[in-house]
Amino acid sequence: MIESSKLSSSQGVLRYGMVGGGAGAFIGDVHRKTAAFDGKCALAAGAFSRDFDVTKQTGIELGLDEDRLYPDFAAMAEKEAAREDGIDFAVIAAPNYIHFEAAKAFLESGIHVVCEKPFTFTLEQAIDLKRIAENKGLLLCVMYSYSGYPMLRQARAMARAGEIGEVLMVMGEYPQDWLIEVIEGEQRQAAWRTDQAMAGVSNCTGDIGSHIENTAAFVTGLKIKRLLARLDIVGQGRTLDTNSAVLLEYESGATGMYWSSQVAIGNDNALTLRVYGTKGSIEWEQEYPNVLRFTRAGEPTRTLNRGHGYLHPAAASRLPSGHSEGYHEAFANIYSRFADALLKLQSGEALTAEELDFPNADDGIEGVKFIHACVESSKKDSQWVEL
Repeated sequence: MIESSKLSSSQGVLRYGMVGGGAGAFIGDVHRKTAAFDGKCALAAGAFSRDFDVTKQTGIELGLDEDRLYPDFAAMAEKEAAREDGIDFAVIAAPNYIHFEAAKAFLESGIHVVCEKPFTFTLEQAIDLKRIAENKGLLLCVMYSYSGYPMLRQARAMARAGEIGEVLMVMGEYPQDWLIEVIEGEQRQAAWRTDQAMAGVSNCTGDIGSHIENTAAFVTGLKIKRLLARLDIVGQGRTLDTNSAVLLEYESGATGMYWSSQVAIGNDNALTLRVYGTKGSIEWEQEYPNVLRFTRAGEPTRTLNRGHGYLHPAAASRLPSGHSEGYHEAFANIYSRFADALLKLQSGEALTAEELDFPNADDGIEGVKFIHACVESSKKDSQWVEL
């Protein structure tokens, strides 16, 4: 339970600032659009680029006041914290190497944080951010966006209620093909993700393999006991993985297999989770997010569709059935829950576990542990590594 005595933002709208997300940045634009979905959050400040001219140009295009544009995150944290109308939270949508220092700067200034994944470069950094947030009574969201999909929340409700029995196996895959060619010289997203100084110890496993880890944990609640990984580097001149295969054993005794790839020709963004239990199974595909397949032993497979009354209340939808909801809506669902929690926190009320049901520092820590364990195992010729 978290408590706070900070006064509410005016008119119930939270002000936020963004780190990263300048011209040409994919994920920053997604954050801005989805934070605005429900009218609970408004962009007020930014340090959008290491190049202040880019920040100023981006800010002008977004209609921000010039005095709310900053040369770096440190200046934004300091000056916004001193303003009477300063930002309520910061969104960190910059490359991985910035996450820790930026999040720390805002948290130490008393500003809540939404941070992209992977959370930090090291486990020690992730634990440090959690400690600071807890000591200051601040909310810290790590944006594992897929947990915002209604049918994944339905899958979680069914798995946790025992509808598929005891979990035996978890199969996750996330194949893409966008890095089959070496495009780092012409594509900024490829350039920083394949650069260890900016991405960290892993590219593929850290970027999309971590989504498998989080999605599996979100649905099943299982904790990884140990894993065995092989990370492959495909592409001349690269130093970080572009393909990853992981075998897992969970603390419950269940087993798993995760495959992530950025060089699997014919795949766009095919995150898929299959969970097999003693009574049944569930299967969800990100490219068909409004459908969940559910099979009980000895019965035909059922197709559950988003937006129907037979679903768990946690799978609440924005649109009626048959009107597709996808990536932006999933992001917006997380922002909506985060905003509701922060507005209630600012009113001085205590928050329940249900109201804090968005990806948090613990999820970020588990992701960092998973990434580093995969890298360690691969370097040891695919030996088992304890988490």
